[in-house]
Amino acid sequence: MGRKEKISREMILQAAYELLDESGIGAVAIKSIALKLGCSTQPVSWHFGSMTELKKELFGYAADRLYGSLPEEMDGKNAIDAFFVSGVRFLSNACDHPNVFRFVNVDDPMDTIGERVYGEESIFKFQFDEDAVKLLAKEYDIPAAVIGTTVRDIVIYTYGLAVMMMFDDNRLSREEACKMVYDMGKKQLEMIGIGDR
Repeated sequence: MGRKEKISREMILQAAYELLDESGIGAVAIKSIALKLGCSTQPVSWHFGSMTELKKELFGYAADRLYGSLPEEMDGKNAIDAFFVSGVRFLSNACDHPNVFRFVNVDDPMDTIGERVYGEESIFKFQFDEDAVKLLAKEYDIPAAVIGTTVRDIVIYTYGLAVMMMFDDNRLSREEACKMVYDMGKKQLEMIGIGDR
């Protein structure tokens, strides 16, 4: 008789992620994960206890898959290029992984993971793209508060465009969307004295 493969948390999260990516959060269930892994439901239940706990961990796992390598992609670039790298990544995720993007960035976390990601605070109390603000403030010697407002507006525009693309089945091409974000962002940054030097 062959030895059974030990099912790890990582394997379960990977299977859950694949189901999420393929068919959305509604497809992520203990039975469907077990079927994908070719095992009983016992390992999934043993590792996570409940679907709520699995979805909480899947949220972080999925966010890391979408955005985890972003700091490395931004590293070594000037502040403007680094900022737009994050926008391109955001739009690309909406195009390439719409179900995962929706789970991480659009769906109400209270409905999907049982808690608010930002607690009881308004999302607008948090700094939008804090790393971009720091990079731009340092490179252009402009107060972070001034840059923060502009970055917030560019992020909101990018977010809205990404959500519209997701719901529009990507009829707007990624290239056109990236150009729209770049053009609008460039105008906004020029208004506060940031541009190509």
